[in-house]
Amino acid sequence: MHSSSRGRLTVETLTQLVQDEQIETILTVFPDLYGRLIGKRITGDFFVNDVLQDGVHACDYLLACDMEMDPVPGYSFTSWASGYGDFRMIPDLSTLRVASWLEKTAIVLCDVYNEEEDVRVEIAPRSLLKTQVERAKSLGYVAKGASELELYVFADSYETARQKNYHDLQPIGSYIEDYHIFQGTKEEFLIGSIRKHLERSGIPVEFSKGEWGPGQQEINLRYADFLEMCDRHILYKHAAKEIAWQNNVAVTFMSKWDERYAGSSMHLHASLWDQEGKIALFPGEEAFGPVHSSPLFRWFLGGWMAHIREIFPFYAPYPTSYKRYVAGSFAPTGIAWSYDNRTAGFRILGHGPSLRLECRAPGADANPYLAFAATLAAGLDGIKNQIEPPPMFEGDVYEARDLPQVPHSLNESIHELEKSQWARDTFGEATIDHYLHFFKTEQRKFDEVVTSWERARYFERA
Repeated sequence: MHSSSRGRLTVETLTQLVQDEQIETILTVFPDLYGRLIGKRITGDFFVNDVLQDGVHACDYLLACDMEMDPVPGYSFTSWASGYGDFRMIPDLSTLRVASWLEKTAIVLCDVYNEEEDVRVEIAPRSLLKTQVERAKSLGYVAKGASELELYVFADSYETARQKNYHDLQPIGSYIEDYHIFQGTKEEFLIGSIRKHLERSGIPVEFSKGEWGPGQQEINLRYADFLEMCDRHILYKHAAKEIAWQNNVAVTFMSKWDERYAGSSMHLHASLWDQEGKIALFPGEEAFGPVHSSPLFRWFLGGWMAHIREIFPFYAPYPTSYKRYVAGSFAPTGIAWSYDNRTAGFRILGHGPSLRLECRAPGADANPYLAFAATLAAGLDGIKNQIEPPPMFEGDVYEARDLPQVPHSLNESIHELEKSQWARDTFGEATIDHYLHFFKTEQRKFDEVVTSWERARYFERA
């Protein structure tokens, strides 16, 4: 199979594969507000002969509905009053690749365009990130990064988990397996399969390892520019679920699936490079803690730290997300930076060209396009306004009592974003209002439900 790289496809190669009946279906998809892949299965002939030229249409309610696909009132973008019309899905052919875990299938990510005008729908998550990437490029920067995405594996299938009402689920491991090879071997039938299929599908993998919870694993992908990284991330997440289903087990990317166990993170690494992506711009001659960095490095960190509470809903989008931020859990509680210190929300790593910033706040449930877009916007503002970070913290951040804290709830995060004029100026009033309504809907729907914990606690004894 000829392609631009392993698993990646050119239009010419795809056309030949369709003609040879080696590819029959193209998953034509885009990431929704949750980061799920939404779209259509398109036959090879129709994709090659029609979709490549014209794109494909989809209902615009897909960017204004909830997890249950319920059209949510209150969005200005679309509504029952406007009739829930269409937008266009335009394939980004640089993302065209084999979906090797599915038979005779390719996949392509799309940008969402207005039905009547040739402009992107700016509230779409991929559009949001593209806007910030283009802004960085206009300033002479390419942002590169990586996401360390963790998941839990269960012996239960998705169908069994649903029948059990997601109670009494059985993690595939029975003890903390951080770096354990033996327990990892027991899970290799799934994790190894995910790694192999990602590699075959043009998503380079560095490694996998056991994590801090029973049945918890982390698969790390090779770093890339921000947009490519998010594309890889979202495809990894989607493929992992489908491969788990094929193996009659389940995985979850909930940031906290059980209060007894460690949460799952999406540690976000970031660095800036020159416009060609060849020269790292974070290293320099100035002593900054134990590293030598450029002013850009300091200012990017300063802006990121200054705005983190405002952008926190993009890192922790659901009420459950906030159960992860517990002292002694390797998830951050205080807002501080330090060098190679896993108690700090901002961990500085590397030297020279590998010098980078790691934010440990985002959870595995975050939409990567939103998290990376917010990160880049905050860092660029730090550079623009030469925002200096606070002094380096040394020691155990969990023990510090005078540091600003990460938000304790989605309600608190919503309040921080809602009052942020910087966020409105950066992303636009309509975009911020759209996502505020999204986050508020998640909180409202949570508040409307009586949980099993409440029944167990109050049913008999209250």
